[in-house]
Amino acid sequence: MRLSAKTEYAAIAVLELARNWTSDEPVRIRSIAAAHGVPSRFLVQILLQLKGAGLVTSTRGAAGGYQLARPPDEITLDDVFRIIEGPDELVTAVTQDLAGKSRTVSVLLDAWRMVAGTETEALKSVSFADLVERSRLATDPMYYI
Repeated sequence: MRLSAKTEYAAIAVLELARNWTSDEPVRIRSIAAAHGVPSRFLVQILLQLKGAGLVTSTRGAAGGYQLARPPDEITLDDVFRIIEGPDELVTAVTQDLAGKSRTVSVLLDAWRMVAGTETEALKSVSFADLVERSRLATDPMYYI
């Protein structure tokens, strides 16, 4: 599976919002951009797309920013992937156009569909609450006695 930069940046933004889920303070685009080296202009477009899909909300003003519209355990990588990349399957339009032309291509199309289904299930199995927990475990210092 190959992810676009836009999808990766969207996942980073949602993960940052998930990390701040318990805070009443909206997260500013500038802080996400600075923390992760994401271009802020690009991040604005991404967050507007996520807002349009109902995944995030925004607050205007000096104390404004973005927050998740639902709890992180209800948002999966698949949600972000589908919003940014669209509902299209992994299978390309070219392969679909050729599907009826030969049995060999039909078999290949079935295999691509199986792969796409496996990828979708994997993306659905990872919530942003899971990712927040993993990131905390990765960044919290370990104390040994």
